[in-house]
Order: sequence, then structure tokens, then C-alpha cells
Amino acid sequence: MLVTTKEMFEKSRKEGYAIVAPDFWDSNSCKVYVETAEELGVPVILSFAQAHSEMLSVEEALALAKFYGEKASVPVAIHLDHGLDVETVKKAVDLGYTSVMIDASSQPYEVNVARTKEVCDYAHAHGVVVEAELGHVGSGDVITSENKEALTDDKSIYTEVEMAKQFVEETGVDSLAVSIGTSHGLYKGTPVIDFDRLHELRDALPIPLVLHGGSGSGDDNLERCATEGISKINVFTDFTIAALDAIKGEEYINLYKMILDADAGIKEKLKYYFRLFHTGKA
Repeated sequence: MLVTTKEMFEKSRKEGYAIVAPDFWDSNSCKVYVETAEELGVPVILSFAQAHSEMLSVEEALALAKFYGEKASVPVAIHLDHGLDVETVKKAVDLGYTSVMIDASSQPYEVNVARTKEVCDYAHAHGVVVEAELGHVGSGDVITSENKEALTDDKSIYTEVEMAKQFVEETGVDSLAVSIGTSHGLYKGTPVIDFDRLHELRDALPIPLVLHGGSGSGDDNLERCATEGISKINVFTDFTIAALDAIKGEEYINLYKMILDADAGIKEKLKYYFRLFHTGKA
């Protein structure tokens, strides 16, 4: 059944767990995500990143997600991840995504506010919820277990509590992706998460918090995030790695069997994350 993330987050915040938002890139990954959620009886957020448009168009991604999501017995939200421009995000709203993200976090604060508010006003009029990001979760160096002695603990890229409160008030955004030490892509070592900042944000803001850059962030870190204030955790890279690991060392004579084995690897990794995040029953 298709729902909005707002409905999911109300339950997850009350019960203290996070929901996995796995980015899908084709029909197989989309199908595996829904089937796995149904097998465990838990909600799932089908997330499609605008950056993956080379694999699927925004329209194709929605068609796939609706096909599997509408038939599902568990709650499924269809989310546009990291919408990079207002036009594309509004298009996703018009098409039927139940949740959208406008990511203007790399822009000056005033621009981020303006773009987020414009999207919120438009999306809310169509019954769609909005996620934004404050405190840029990039793909560069972060403080990890391997470089913490070499790098200065520069918290300037982290989400500031007072600024976040102001941002939420000025935009009316429904959920907020925060920067507390993670990054997109692969790490050298395990990132050092600022849990004090997470707790401050959790206690100060009336809306759900989102963590981007979940892949490779460390099981202990992720479990704490899921139970100490984060409602949604985005994962992508770990699923692509799981697919490759599942077929590594095998000598295939046809593509069909290789794809099925890769899908099985993705499924096991998603099961693992549902359990790690304590994702509650639907």
C-alpha cells in the first residue's frame, strides 16, 4: 500500500526505530526491496535519486515503484531523493511521488530556505511531504577512525541547532536531513558520529530527522542513530557492494543466474539493515 513518509515517521518516532530508505536503480532492486519488506512485515521507503537518471528517468522510476508498492501488503512510500532543482521536484510531485527531497544544502542558507519553502508550498498543496537538508552531507573527507588524529574536528559543516530551528520555522519542511559526521560514498575507516549534536537536534526540532550516507558508517553508529533520534536512514552503496560480493568468484554461463544471485545478496543486506535499525512491524 502506498503511504507518505509522514505516516511512517509518526510510528517510528513514537516507538524509537528508523526506516531504511534504499535507493533503487532498476526494476530488480525495486522489486527486491518491496519483497524483503513484505517478508519481514515492515515498512519501506523506495528512494530514487535524481542523480541516477542515467539508469531510469523520474517517470520510469515512479512507474516501477507504483507497480510494486501498490500491490504490497506493507506501507510503501515513493521518495524522490536529492532533488537538485525545484523544477524536477515539482515534476515528481505532479507525477505522484508521495515524498520528495529538495537538496539545496550546498547553497547559501538564504537560497536553501527559499527553494525549500517554494517546494513545501507546492508539495503540501498536493498532499506530498518534503525533506530538505541543512549542514551539507558531502562526499569529501570526514572525521573517521583512521584520520581523527590528522584532521581538525571542524564542526562547521555540521547542522547547527539554532539554525535548524529557524530553517524549519521558515520553510515548513516535514523532515530534515542533518549532518552529524557521515558522508556519501565509501569511507576509509569508520566515521566519528557527533551523537551530542544528534541529541540536541532531536530534542530541539518537532520534525523527524534523516541520516544520509548510511553505507559503511559502522553498525554501532547506525544502530545508535536509529534508536537515538534518526527516523530514516538512506543506504545505497552497500547494496551495490552486496550484489557484487554475492557473485564474486563465480563463473557464470548466463546473465540470468548472475542477476538472481546479485539480487539475493541485496536482499540479505536489506534484511540486515531492517534488523539493525530495529524497524518496527507495519
